[in-house]
Amino acid sequence: MGKAAKVTIAEVEEIVEPGTFAPENIHLPSIYVKRVVLGEKYERRIERRTTRKPGEDTKKAVTEKDLQRLRIVKRAALEFKDGMYVNLGIGIPMTASNFIPKNVKVVIQSENGILGMGPYPPPGEEDSDLINAGKETVSLVEGGSYLASDEVFGMIRGGHLSMTMLGAMQVSRFGDLANWMIPGKLVKGMGGAMDLVACHEYTRVVVTMEHTAKDGSHKIMDSCTYPLTGKHCVDRIITDLCVFDVDSQKGLTLVEIADGVGVESIRAATGCAFEVSKTLKPMGQVQC
Repeated sequence: MGKAAKVTIAEVEEIVEPGTFAPENIHLPSIYVKRVVLGEKYERRIERRTTRKPGEDTKKAVTEKDLQRLRIVKRAALEFKDGMYVNLGIGIPMTASNFIPKNVKVVIQSENGILGMGPYPPPGEEDSDLINAGKETVSLVEGGSYLASDEVFGMIRGGHLSMTMLGAMQVSRFGDLANWMIPGKLVKGMGGAMDLVACHEYTRVVVTMEHTAKDGSHKIMDSCTYPLTGKHCVDRIITDLCVFDVDSQKGLTLVEIADGVGVESIRAATGCAFEVSKTLKPMGQVQC
């Protein structure tokens, strides 16, 4: 961003003499920097301190809501294939990474500049500079790397990711996605979702979400009523009730159904028509 701005202001902890840095360690040459501000009381704050206890990777499901969420998580984990490079949204997608089978190796990318993102750190090992796109403290796996914003979005826009998994507020019958804002509510920004779904021809887009909204209204519908993140970009929808495959021309096909749920119940909870696969099967769950 500093290279694209007309005026770039650098806020620094310390000002040193020219030549102090080795040439290969300079991230932004002076030609781009117009002003330098030396902070008087520079403090590295951690906005969302997230840690994991030794031997504890996931929170135990205790309520019906937890069980529904866990069902989505454990089905989403089956989407990971060995050798994938993936980007995971905050919430259910990130939680699903805790259930990746041990014989499956994936590399997690974060759009704020990490390739090879690891789990939440143990208490006491948090680093204010090592966070994911949701500002949660994370770790770096062996062989991981840090990336500039232009490079990380070059990976995304270039279609180099195998899959992106993210949440949604609405998905249309033909794969339109709305997940960045609700009209009338304050949002900080659209994040990287628009970029992540822009190359859906090369990057598989999987949506994980509860089948209906808190008030019971439809989240899967003929057309989205919220502002779109992307058009005809979703490949698969995983909910607490079922799994839909999405075709941008033909629409939805029900391919998996949760235990104890009937097709008619899914029709009632879905705001559009869908086909039922001839090979409809029970909703898969990763084995822990």
